[in-house]
Amino acid sequence: MSVLYDELLQRGFIYQCTDEKGVRALLEQGSAAFYVGFDPTADSLHAGSLIPILGMMHLQRAGNRAIAVVGGGTAMVGDPSGKTEMRKMLLEDTIRSNGAHLRDQLAKFLDLTGTAGMWIDNSAWLRDLNYIDFLRDVGRHFSVNKMLSTESYKIRLETGLSFLEFNYMLLQAYDFYVLARDHGCRLQMGGQDQWGNIVAGTDLIRRMSSQEAYGLTFPLLTDASGNKLGKTVAGAVWLSADKTSPFDFYQYWRNTEDRDVERFLKLFTFLPVDECARLGKLQPPLLNRAKEILGFEITAIVHGQAAAAKAYLSAVQHYPSADPGGTIETTSAVRTLRPTEDAGLPEVAVPSDRATAGLRITDLLQLAGFCSSNSDARRLVQQGGVHLGDSCIVDFTVTVSAQTLASSPVLRAGKKRMARIVLK
Repeated sequence: MSVLYDELLQRGFIYQCTDEKGVRALLEQGSAAFYVGFDPTADSLHAGSLIPILGMMHLQRAGNRAIAVVGGGTAMVGDPSGKTEMRKMLLEDTIRSNGAHLRDQLAKFLDLTGTAGMWIDNSAWLRDLNYIDFLRDVGRHFSVNKMLSTESYKIRLETGLSFLEFNYMLLQAYDFYVLARDHGCRLQMGGQDQWGNIVAGTDLIRRMSSQEAYGLTFPLLTDASGNKLGKTVAGAVWLSADKTSPFDFYQYWRNTEDRDVERFLKLFTFLPVDECARLGKLQPPLLNRAKEILGFEITAIVHGQAAAAKAYLSAVQHYPSADPGGTIETTSAVRTLRPTEDAGLPEVAVPSDRATAGLRITDLLQLAGFCSSNSDARRLVQQGGVHLGDSCIVDFTVTVSAQTLASSPVLRAGKKRMARIVLK
């Protein structure tokens, strides 16, 4: 009986598995090599990437060897999985730069130094492939009929599937074969939309080397309202502090819907499963304490304990905790924190030359990233959702004076977004 497999199951990481008995036996060894692929389509991973990252962390902590594959080669083709249209083609320099950023980001979560794990770019073996040889040696093992029956291709046939994208499954399957051949990797993990590609890889390894290999997929999560994980009105929730501040990152998880608290605690923290279940079953307003713990724990994993403490303390100063006395017992480090002085909010830099004549509140909201247009800003003000310092702004034509801006007031939009105005 694999304790690790049961842990993943209880926490909600497993959506599908090619062979549960085989994967259980593999993980029981405690030294199995496994891999997850990451597309370098941006210079940072986002909140949706946390499922595979945390899944890898669980496996590596149990002694298994993590292989993080950055798709520098496959990004030249583009994965059609989960997409209704062809991905935007990126320049090679952009792909290389993005890949380097992802490598550094993944190294914050995983030991990729060579013994416990490694990072590798699949362009190392894909870029110099001879196409004719590849078709003869690898392509002959694929059935077009079987490929077209996979969900990722079936959906795209309705909107248009390019021949370029059609090759993607062969390339990802070949990745798995190379990793099995050169690094003894026998398990590939990925999102549920990768099921067809993963199964193709296990089949190719069986055909070309007569070895057994396995696949496991994670669920593609949505919140209780059906919204895709990590998507907000303002855009994606990034793992890079330069794109999404630790405070905003904390606030995203702190504002989790009540129905998602237990599920997210199990997936996005390393707190014991039974503790996650207990916290998730608290009733409002005490459930807000569980949300604070969720926000703190996942922010600590992504940005470190110091940044998580700073975000938590700053948030509870403006939005008092539901359990200020700490009466809810938890193993989370948040139990030792108490709000004191302002621990620091994300800052919005206002150029001094723009502040001289004052700044319209609608412009200030857009500068802070709280609204994407004047109409959105006006609507937010008219709804009574804008506060500057202790004042509620009800007139969208108001101009904030240079003196007020110089006092570094806190700008609030709704109940979830806050930032301190700072002149630069």
